[in-house]
Amino acid sequence: MAGYLSETDFVMVEEGFSTRDLLEELTLGASQATTDKVAAFFLADLGAVVRKHFYFLKCLPRVRPFYAVKCNSSPGVLKVLAELGLGFSCANKAEMELVQHIGVPTSKIIYANPCKQIAQIKYAAKHGVQLLSFDNEMELAKVVKSHPSAKMVLCIATDDSHSLSHLSFKFGASLKSCRHLLENAKKNHMEVVGVSFHIGSGCPDPQAYAQSIADARLVFEMGAELGHRMHILDLGGGFPGVEGAKVRFEEIASVINSALDLYFPEGCGIDILAKLGRYYVTSAFTLAVSIIAKKEVLLDQPGREEETGSAPKTIVYHLGEGVYGIFNSVLFDNTCPTPVLPKKPSPEQPLYSSSLWGPVVDGCDCVAEGLWLPSLHVGDWLVFENMGAYTVGMGSLLGGTQTCRITYAMSRVAWEALRGQLLPAEQDEDTEGMCKPLSCGWEITDTLCMGPVFTPASIM
Repeated sequence: MAGYLSETDFVMVEEGFSTRDLLEELTLGASQATTDKVAAFFLADLGAVVRKHFYFLKCLPRVRPFYAVKCNSSPGVLKVLAELGLGFSCANKAEMELVQHIGVPTSKIIYANPCKQIAQIKYAAKHGVQLLSFDNEMELAKVVKSHPSAKMVLCIATDDSHSLSHLSFKFGASLKSCRHLLENAKKNHMEVVGVSFHIGSGCPDPQAYAQSIADARLVFEMGAELGHRMHILDLGGGFPGVEGAKVRFEEIASVINSALDLYFPEGCGIDILAKLGRYYVTSAFTLAVSIIAKKEVLLDQPGREEETGSAPKTIVYHLGEGVYGIFNSVLFDNTCPTPVLPKKPSPEQPLYSSSLWGPVVDGCDCVAEGLWLPSLHVGDWLVFENMGAYTVGMGSLLGGTQTCRITYAMSRVAWEALRGQLLPAEQDEDTEGMCKPLSCGWEITDTLCMGPVFTPASIM
Protein backbone atom coordinates (compact mmCIF):
# COMPACT_ATOMS: atom_id res chain seq x y z
CA MET A 1 0.00 0.00 0.00
CA ALA A 2 1.07 3.56 -0.62
CA GLY A 3 0.02 4.62 2.87
CA TYR A 4 -2.70 7.15 2.05
CA LEU A 5 -5.39 5.23 3.99
CA SER A 6 -5.08 3.44 7.33
CA GLU A 7 -7.43 1.41 9.51
CA THR A 8 -7.88 4.44 11.79
CA ASP A 9 -9.62 6.29 8.94
CA PHE A 10 -12.75 4.11 8.89
CA VAL A 11 -14.91 1.61 10.78
CA MET A 12 -14.03 -1.96 9.89
CA VAL A 13 -17.20 -3.95 9.20
CA GLU A 14 -16.54 -7.52 10.24
CA GLU A 15 -18.31 -10.60 8.95
CA GLY A 16 -21.80 -10.90 10.43
CA PHE A 17 -22.10 -7.15 10.99
CA SER A 18 -23.70 -5.08 8.23
CA THR A 19 -23.86 -1.42 7.35
CA ARG A 20 -27.51 -1.51 8.37
CA ASP A 21 -26.40 -2.43 11.88
CA LEU A 22 -23.86 0.38 11.82
CA LEU A 23 -26.38 2.94 10.59
CA GLU A 24 -28.89 1.96 13.28
CA GLU A 25 -26.15 2.31 15.88
CA LEU A 26 -25.19 5.76 14.58
CA THR A 27 -28.77 7.08 14.50
CA LEU A 28 -29.40 5.76 18.01
CA GLY A 29 -26.25 7.44 19.25
CA ALA A 30 -27.18 10.71 17.54
CA SER A 31 -30.68 10.59 19.06
CA GLN A 32 -29.36 10.01 22.57
CA ALA A 33 -26.60 12.61 22.41
CA THR A 34 -26.99 15.41 24.94
CA THR A 35 -24.27 17.61 23.45
CA ASP A 36 -23.07 18.18 19.89
CA LYS A 37 -26.39 17.03 18.48
CA VAL A 38 -26.39 16.55 14.72
CA ALA A 39 -29.33 16.98 12.36
CA ALA A 40 -27.78 14.95 9.56
CA PHE A 41 -24.83 12.68 8.90
CA PHE A 42 -23.39 10.47 6.16
CA LEU A 43 -22.38 6.83 6.24
CA ALA A 44 -19.81 6.30 3.48
CA ASP A 45 -19.07 2.77 2.26
CA LEU A 46 -15.49 2.96 0.98
CA GLY A 47 -15.79 -0.67 -0.08
CA ALA A 48 -18.30 0.45 -2.71
CA VAL A 49 -15.70 2.88 -4.08
CA VAL A 50 -13.14 0.08 -4.27
CA ARG A 51 -15.60 -2.16 -6.10
CA LYS A 52 -16.49 0.58 -8.61
CA HIS A 53 -12.82 1.04 -9.39
CA PHE A 54 -12.23 -2.63 -10.12
CA TYR A 55 -15.32 -2.74 -12.31
CA PHE A 56 -14.19 0.34 -14.25
CA LEU A 57 -10.86 -1.31 -15.02
CA LYS A 58 -12.69 -4.43 -16.17
CA CYS A 59 -15.00 -2.54 -18.55
CA LEU A 60 -12.51 0.05 -19.83
CA PRO A 61 -9.09 -1.62 -19.54
CA ARG A 62 -7.34 0.95 -21.74
CA VAL A 63 -8.58 3.98 -19.81
CA ARG A 64 -6.71 5.47 -16.85
CA PRO A 65 -9.19 6.97 -14.35
CA PHE A 66 -8.79 10.39 -12.76
CA TYR A 67 -11.14 11.52 -10.00
CA ALA A 68 -13.05 14.83 -10.32
CA VAL A 69 -12.42 16.28 -6.86
CA LYS A 70 -15.29 18.79 -7.14
CA CYS A 71 -17.81 15.93 -6.96
CA ASN A 72 -16.94 14.90 -3.40
CA SER A 73 -13.82 16.18 -1.69
CA SER A 74 -14.18 14.29 1.59
CA PRO A 75 -10.85 13.02 2.98
CA GLY A 76 -11.85 9.35 3.08
CA VAL A 77 -12.79 9.34 -0.59
CA LEU A 78 -9.59 11.09 -1.65
CA LYS A 79 -7.45 8.72 0.41
CA VAL A 80 -9.02 5.49 -0.84
CA LEU A 81 -8.82 6.65 -4.46
CA ALA A 82 -5.20 7.72 -4.01
CA GLU A 83 -4.53 4.26 -2.55
CA LEU A 84 -6.06 2.75 -5.69
CA GLY A 85 -3.61 4.77 -7.79
CA LEU A 86 -5.99 7.27 -9.37
CA GLY A 87 -4.97 10.66 -10.65
CA PHE A 88 -6.94 13.74 -9.62
CA SER A 89 -8.71 16.33 -11.75
CA CYS A 90 -8.78 19.65 -9.89
CA ALA A 91 -10.78 22.76 -10.78
CA ASN A 92 -9.05 25.27 -8.50
CA LYS A 93 -6.27 25.92 -5.99
CA ALA A 94 -8.28 24.61 -3.03
CA GLU A 95 -8.72 21.21 -4.69
CA MET A 96 -5.05 21.02 -5.65
CA GLU A 97 -4.13 21.79 -2.03
CA LEU A 98 -6.47 19.06 -0.76
CA VAL A 99 -4.90 16.28 -2.80
CA GLN A 100 -1.38 17.56 -2.23
CA HIS A 101 -2.08 17.60 1.51
CA ILE A 102 -2.67 13.84 1.56
CA GLY A 103 0.57 13.29 -0.36
CA VAL A 104 -0.52 12.91 -3.99
CA PRO A 105 2.38 13.85 -6.31
CA THR A 106 1.80 16.69 -8.76
CA SER A 107 2.45 14.29 -11.64
CA LYS A 108 -1.00 12.82 -10.86
CA ILE A 109 -2.83 16.17 -10.84
CA ILE A 110 -4.57 17.81 -13.80
CA TYR A 111 -5.66 21.45 -13.48
CA ALA A 112 -8.72 20.84 -15.63
CA ASN A 113 -10.54 24.14 -15.66
CA PRO A 114 -10.71 26.09 -18.94
CA CYS A 115 -11.51 29.25 -16.92
CA LYS A 116 -8.65 29.80 -14.47
CA GLN A 117 -7.66 32.67 -12.22
CA ILE A 118 -4.18 34.03 -12.92
CA ALA A 119 -3.18 33.65 -9.26
CA GLN A 120 -4.17 29.99 -9.37
CA ILE A 121 -2.23 29.40 -12.60
CA LYS A 122 0.81 30.80 -10.78
CA TYR A 123 0.10 28.44 -7.88
CA ALA A 124 0.08 25.49 -10.29
CA ALA A 125 3.39 26.66 -11.77
CA LYS A 126 5.00 27.09 -8.34
CA HIS A 127 3.92 23.65 -7.14
CA GLY A 128 4.77 21.73 -10.30
CA VAL A 129 1.30 21.03 -11.68
CA GLN A 130 2.11 20.78 -15.36
CA LEU A 131 -1.04 19.59 -17.13
CA LEU A 132 -3.57 22.39 -17.78
CA SER A 133 -6.58 22.69 -20.08
CA PHE A 134 -7.71 25.55 -22.35
CA ASP A 135 -10.35 26.25 -24.98
CA ASN A 136 -9.76 29.84 -26.15
CA GLU A 137 -7.04 32.37 -26.99
CA MET A 138 -7.37 34.47 -23.84
CA GLU A 139 -7.03 31.44 -21.59
CA LEU A 140 -3.95 30.36 -23.53
CA ALA A 141 -2.47 33.86 -23.18
CA LYS A 142 -2.88 33.73 -19.38
CA VAL A 143 -0.98 30.45 -19.21
CA VAL A 144 1.74 31.68 -21.61
CA LYS A 145 2.41 34.57 -19.24
CA SER A 146 2.05 32.80 -15.88
CA HIS A 147 3.08 29.17 -16.56
CA PRO A 148 5.09 29.00 -19.82
CA SER A 149 6.36 25.46 -19.14
CA ALA A 150 2.85 24.01 -18.82
CA LYS A 151 1.66 21.15 -21.01
CA MET A 152 -1.72 22.06 -22.50
CA VAL A 153 -4.78 19.95 -23.24
CA LEU A 154 -7.24 21.44 -25.73
CA CYS A 155 -10.85 21.06 -24.58
CA ILE A 156 -13.26 20.62 -27.51
CA ALA A 157 -17.02 21.14 -27.55
CA THR A 158 -19.40 18.19 -27.79
CA ASP A 159 -23.02 17.59 -28.63
CA ASP A 160 -24.49 17.60 -25.12
CA SER A 161 -28.01 18.59 -26.20
CA HIS A 162 -29.49 15.50 -24.54
CA SER A 163 -27.49 15.71 -21.30
CA LEU A 164 -28.90 16.88 -17.97
CA SER A 165 -25.87 19.09 -17.52
CA HIS A 166 -24.98 21.20 -20.57
CA LEU A 167 -21.32 22.22 -20.66
CA SER A 168 -20.54 23.00 -24.30
CA PHE A 169 -21.99 26.53 -24.25
CA LYS A 170 -19.66 27.38 -21.37
CA PHE A 171 -16.66 25.17 -22.15
CA GLY A 172 -15.07 23.68 -25.25
CA ALA A 173 -13.64 24.93 -28.53
CA SER A 174 -15.49 24.25 -31.78
CA LEU A 175 -13.72 22.10 -34.37
CA LYS A 176 -13.54 25.15 -36.65
CA SER A 177 -11.48 27.07 -34.10
CA CYS A 178 -9.13 24.26 -33.09
CA ARG A 179 -6.52 24.75 -35.84
CA HIS A 180 -6.23 28.45 -35.02
CA LEU A 181 -5.77 27.67 -31.32
CA LEU A 182 -3.14 25.05 -32.09
CA GLU A 183 -1.31 27.50 -34.36
CA ASN A 184 -1.46 30.16 -31.66
CA ALA A 185 -0.02 27.76 -29.10
CA LYS A 186 2.82 26.85 -31.47
CA LYS A 187 3.54 30.51 -32.11
CA ASN A 188 3.84 31.10 -28.36
CA HIS A 189 6.03 28.00 -27.84
CA MET A 190 3.34 26.26 -25.77
CA GLU A 191 3.17 22.51 -26.14
CA VAL A 192 -0.31 21.05 -26.68
CA VAL A 193 -0.11 17.43 -25.60
CA GLY A 194 -3.69 16.27 -25.88
CA VAL A 195 -7.42 16.73 -26.38
CA SER A 196 -10.25 16.53 -23.86
CA PHE A 197 -14.04 16.70 -23.96
CA HIS A 198 -16.99 16.28 -21.60
CA ILE A 199 -20.42 15.26 -22.86
CA GLY A 200 -22.17 16.39 -19.67
CA SER A 201 -23.86 14.41 -16.93
CA GLY A 202 -26.89 12.24 -17.56
CA CYS A 203 -26.48 11.91 -21.32
CA PRO A 204 -28.91 9.21 -22.55
CA ASP A 205 -27.03 8.63 -25.81
CA PRO A 206 -23.69 6.78 -25.48
CA GLN A 207 -23.00 7.51 -29.16
CA ALA A 208 -22.10 11.03 -28.02
CA TYR A 209 -18.84 9.54 -26.75
CA ALA A 210 -18.15 7.92 -30.12
CA GLN A 211 -18.72 11.19 -31.98
CA SER A 212 -16.49 13.10 -29.56
CA ILE A 213 -13.71 10.52 -29.92
CA ALA A 214 -13.97 10.86 -33.71
CA ASP A 215 -13.75 14.66 -33.37
CA ALA A 216 -10.72 14.30 -31.12
CA ARG A 217 -9.01 12.19 -33.81
CA LEU A 218 -9.36 15.12 -36.23
CA VAL A 219 -7.81 17.50 -33.71
CA PHE A 220 -4.93 15.07 -33.12
CA GLU A 221 -4.24 15.11 -36.86
CA MET A 222 -4.31 18.93 -36.90
CA GLY A 223 -1.85 19.00 -34.01
CA ALA A 224 0.50 16.52 -35.66
CA GLU A 225 0.55 18.62 -38.84
CA LEU A 226 1.60 21.64 -36.77
CA GLY A 227 4.31 19.81 -34.86
CA HIS A 228 2.56 19.24 -31.53
CA ARG A 229 3.47 15.94 -29.87
CA MET A 230 0.00 14.96 -28.78
CA HIS A 231 -0.32 11.81 -26.69
CA ILE A 232 -3.24 12.34 -24.25
CA LEU A 233 -6.93 11.73 -24.93
CA ASP A 234 -9.20 12.75 -22.05
CA LEU A 235 -12.73 11.28 -22.28
CA GLY A 236 -14.09 13.54 -19.53
CA GLY A 237 -16.92 12.31 -17.33
CA GLY A 238 -20.68 11.89 -17.43
CA PHE A 239 -20.61 8.23 -16.37
CA PRO A 240 -23.64 7.15 -14.27
CA GLY A 241 -23.13 6.46 -10.58
CA VAL A 242 -26.22 4.39 -9.78
CA GLU A 243 -27.98 1.28 -10.96
CA GLY A 244 -31.08 1.98 -13.02
CA ALA A 245 -29.68 4.97 -14.94
CA LYS A 246 -31.18 5.60 -18.39
CA VAL A 247 -27.98 4.31 -19.96
CA ARG A 248 -26.00 1.62 -18.16
CA PHE A 249 -22.28 2.05 -17.63
CA GLU A 250 -21.67 -1.18 -19.56
CA GLU A 251 -23.39 0.28 -22.65
CA ILE A 252 -21.25 3.42 -22.50
CA ALA A 253 -18.09 1.34 -22.04
CA SER A 254 -18.94 -0.81 -25.06
CA VAL A 255 -19.40 2.25 -27.29
CA ILE A 256 -16.17 3.83 -26.01
CA ASN A 257 -14.13 0.66 -26.55
CA SER A 258 -15.39 0.33 -30.13
CA ALA A 259 -14.63 3.98 -30.88
CA LEU A 260 -11.16 3.73 -29.35
CA ASP A 261 -10.40 0.63 -31.41
CA LEU A 262 -11.42 2.53 -34.54
CA TYR A 263 -9.82 5.93 -33.96
CA PHE A 264 -7.08 5.26 -31.38
CA PRO A 265 -6.21 1.55 -31.76
CA GLU A 266 -4.14 -0.25 -29.17
CA GLY A 267 -0.44 0.38 -29.65
CA CYS A 268 -0.90 3.89 -31.08
CA GLY A 269 0.96 5.42 -28.13
CA ILE A 270 -1.95 7.47 -26.81
CA ASP A 271 -2.54 7.73 -23.05
CA ILE A 272 -6.31 7.57 -22.57
CA LEU A 273 -7.82 9.19 -19.47
CA ALA A 274 -11.29 9.75 -18.03
CA LYS A 275 -12.38 12.14 -15.28
CA LEU A 276 -14.99 10.45 -13.12
CA GLY A 277 -16.93 11.86 -10.19
CA ARG A 278 -20.47 10.56 -9.79
CA TYR A 279 -19.44 7.10 -10.95
CA TYR A 280 -17.23 6.53 -7.94
CA VAL A 281 -19.12 8.14 -5.07
CA THR A 282 -22.88 8.41 -5.70
CA SER A 283 -23.91 5.00 -4.41
CA ALA A 284 -21.24 4.89 -1.69
CA PHE A 285 -22.87 7.54 0.50
CA THR A 286 -26.06 7.14 2.53
CA LEU A 287 -27.54 10.17 4.29
CA ALA A 288 -29.48 10.10 7.56
CA VAL A 289 -31.51 13.25 8.32
CA SER A 290 -33.57 13.95 11.41
CA ILE A 291 -37.05 15.46 11.47
CA ILE A 292 -36.80 18.77 13.34
CA ALA A 293 -40.43 19.93 13.04
CA LYS A 294 -43.84 18.57 12.05
CA LYS A 295 -47.12 20.22 11.11
CA GLU A 296 -50.48 18.77 10.09
CA VAL A 297 -52.37 20.77 7.46
CA LEU A 298 -56.07 20.19 6.84
CA LEU A 299 -56.99 20.08 3.18
CA ASP A 300 -59.86 22.40 2.42
CA GLN A 301 -61.82 20.11 0.09
CA PRO A 302 -65.58 20.26 0.78
CA GLY A 303 -67.37 16.91 0.60
CA ARG A 304 -64.19 14.89 1.13
CA GLU A 305 -63.68 12.99 4.35
CA GLU A 306 -61.23 10.29 5.35
CA GLU A 307 -62.39 6.87 6.53
CA THR A 308 -62.22 8.12 10.11
CA GLY A 309 -64.80 10.78 9.30
CA SER A 310 -62.36 13.65 9.75
CA ALA A 311 -61.23 16.11 7.09
CA PRO A 312 -58.32 14.93 4.91
CA LYS A 313 -54.91 16.23 5.90
CA THR A 314 -51.33 16.35 4.72
CA ILE A 315 -48.32 16.26 6.98
CA VAL A 316 -45.42 18.67 6.51
CA TYR A 317 -42.07 17.52 7.90
CA HIS A 318 -39.10 19.86 8.25
CA LEU A 319 -35.65 18.25 8.01
CA GLY A 320 -32.26 19.34 9.26
CA GLU A 321 -31.05 19.76 5.66
CA GLY A 322 -32.64 21.21 2.53
CA VAL A 323 -32.17 22.18 -1.10
CA TYR A 324 -29.68 24.94 -0.31
CA GLY A 325 -27.31 22.32 1.08
CA ILE A 326 -27.15 18.56 0.77
CA PHE A 327 -30.35 18.29 -1.31
CA ASN A 328 -29.15 20.82 -3.91
CA SER A 329 -29.80 18.24 -6.66
CA VAL A 330 -33.52 19.06 -6.32
CA LEU A 331 -32.76 22.54 -7.67
CA PHE A 332 -29.99 21.73 -10.12
CA ASP A 333 -30.79 18.22 -11.40
CA ASN A 334 -34.58 18.10 -11.00
CA THR A 335 -34.34 15.04 -8.78
CA CYS A 336 -37.00 13.87 -6.32
CA PRO A 337 -35.26 12.25 -3.33
CA THR A 338 -37.19 9.30 -1.91
CA PRO A 339 -36.63 8.50 1.76
CA VAL A 340 -36.13 5.02 3.12
CA LEU A 341 -37.72 4.20 6.45
CA PRO A 342 -35.43 2.49 8.99
CA LYS A 343 -38.34 0.19 9.82
CA LYS A 344 -40.81 -0.91 7.17
CA PRO A 345 -44.36 0.05 8.25
CA SER A 346 -46.80 -2.78 8.89
CA PRO A 347 -49.65 -3.27 6.39
CA GLU A 348 -52.14 -2.11 9.04
CA GLN A 349 -50.29 1.16 9.64
CA PRO A 350 -52.08 4.10 7.92
CA LEU A 351 -50.15 6.20 5.43
CA TYR A 352 -50.60 9.94 5.08
CA SER A 353 -50.00 12.42 2.30
CA SER A 354 -46.65 13.96 3.26
CA SER A 355 -44.01 16.41 2.10
CA LEU A 356 -40.44 17.07 3.22
CA TRP A 357 -39.02 20.57 3.62
CA GLY A 358 -35.64 21.97 4.56
CA PRO A 359 -34.89 24.27 7.51
CA VAL A 360 -34.87 27.53 5.55
CA VAL A 361 -37.90 29.83 5.76
CA ASP A 362 -38.28 29.81 2.00
CA GLY A 363 -41.03 28.55 -0.28
CA CYS A 364 -38.45 26.90 -2.54
CA ASP A 365 -36.83 24.77 0.16
CA CYS A 366 -38.96 21.72 -0.68
CA VAL A 367 -37.08 18.42 -0.71
CA ALA A 368 -39.93 16.11 -1.78
CA GLU A 369 -43.71 16.17 -2.22
CA GLY A 370 -46.39 13.60 -2.98
CA LEU A 371 -45.08 11.03 -0.51
CA TRP A 372 -47.21 8.60 1.47
CA LEU A 373 -45.65 7.97 4.86
CA PRO A 374 -46.76 6.65 8.23
CA SER A 375 -47.06 9.20 11.01
CA LEU A 376 -43.52 10.16 12.03
CA HIS A 377 -42.28 12.20 14.96
CA VAL A 378 -39.80 14.98 15.65
CA GLY A 379 -36.45 13.30 16.24
CA ASP A 380 -37.15 10.40 13.88
CA TRP A 381 -34.60 9.73 11.15
CA LEU A 382 -35.10 9.37 7.42
CA VAL A 383 -32.52 7.68 5.23
CA PHE A 384 -31.60 8.66 1.66
CA GLU A 385 -29.43 6.44 -0.51
CA ASN A 386 -27.16 7.39 -3.45
CA MET A 387 -26.18 10.71 -1.89
CA GLY A 388 -22.45 10.86 -2.61
CA ALA A 389 -22.31 13.29 -5.54
CA TYR A 390 -22.18 17.07 -5.05
CA THR A 391 -23.38 16.86 -1.44
CA VAL A 392 -20.19 16.94 0.61
CA GLY A 393 -18.67 20.40 0.74
CA MET A 394 -22.04 21.94 -0.22
CA GLY A 395 -23.12 22.71 3.37
CA SER A 396 -26.29 24.69 4.04
CA LEU A 397 -25.32 28.31 4.47
CA LEU A 398 -28.91 29.39 5.03
CA GLY A 399 -30.16 27.71 8.16
CA GLY A 400 -28.71 24.21 7.82
CA THR A 401 -25.56 22.67 9.22
CA GLN A 402 -22.26 24.13 8.04
CA THR A 403 -20.64 20.70 7.87
CA CYS A 404 -22.10 17.23 7.88
CA ARG A 405 -20.38 14.47 9.81
CA ILE A 406 -19.17 11.50 7.76
CA THR A 407 -18.59 8.02 9.16
CA TYR A 408 -16.48 5.93 6.80
CA ALA A 409 -16.84 2.14 6.74
CA MET A 410 -15.33 -0.74 4.80
CA SER A 411 -15.71 -4.50 4.91
CA ARG A 412 -12.63 -6.48 5.89
CA VAL A 413 -12.73 -8.27 2.52
CA ALA A 414 -12.48 -4.95 0.67
CA TRP A 415 -9.75 -3.72 3.01
CA GLU A 416 -7.63 -6.82 2.51
CA ALA A 417 -8.07 -6.58 -1.26
CA LEU A 418 -7.06 -2.92 -1.18
CA ARG A 419 -4.08 -3.59 1.07
CA GLY A 420 -2.62 -6.31 -1.08
CA GLN A 421 -4.08 -5.15 -4.41
CA LEU A 422 -5.16 -8.78 -4.74
CA LEU A 423 -8.45 -10.58 -4.86
CA PRO A 424 -8.88 -13.97 -3.23
CA ALA A 425 -8.79 -16.67 -5.87
CA GLU A 426 -11.61 -19.14 -6.26
CA GLN A 427 -10.49 -22.14 -4.28
CA ASP A 428 -9.83 -25.38 -6.12
CA GLU A 429 -7.31 -28.15 -5.85
CA ASP A 430 -4.83 -26.38 -8.12
CA THR A 431 -4.99 -22.88 -6.68
CA GLU A 432 -5.82 -23.39 -3.04
CA GLY A 433 -4.11 -20.83 -0.83
CA MET A 434 -3.04 -18.67 -3.75
CA CYS A 435 -4.15 -15.20 -4.87
CA LYS A 436 -4.51 -13.67 -8.27
CA PRO A 437 -4.20 -10.04 -9.44
CA LEU A 438 -7.21 -7.76 -9.16
CA SER A 439 -7.39 -7.45 -12.91
CA CYS A 440 -8.07 -11.18 -13.16
CA GLY A 441 -10.65 -11.57 -10.45
CA TRP A 442 -13.63 -9.68 -11.80
CA GLU A 443 -16.13 -12.47 -11.30
CA ILE A 444 -15.88 -12.12 -7.51
CA THR A 445 -15.69 -8.35 -7.09
CA ASP A 446 -19.28 -8.36 -5.84
CA THR A 447 -17.96 -9.68 -2.53
CA LEU A 448 -15.96 -6.51 -1.95
CA CYS A 449 -18.92 -4.26 -1.34
CA MET A 450 -21.22 -4.29 1.66
CA GLY A 451 -24.89 -4.78 0.91
CA PRO A 452 -27.36 -1.90 0.76
CA VAL A 453 -28.07 -0.21 4.05
CA PHE A 454 -31.81 -0.81 3.87
CA THR A 455 -34.36 -2.34 1.57
CA PRO A 456 -36.46 0.68 0.50
CA ALA A 457 -39.95 0.73 1.94
CA SER A 458 -42.86 1.11 -0.47
CA ILE A 459 -43.82 4.62 0.52
CA MET A 460 -44.79 6.28 -2.73
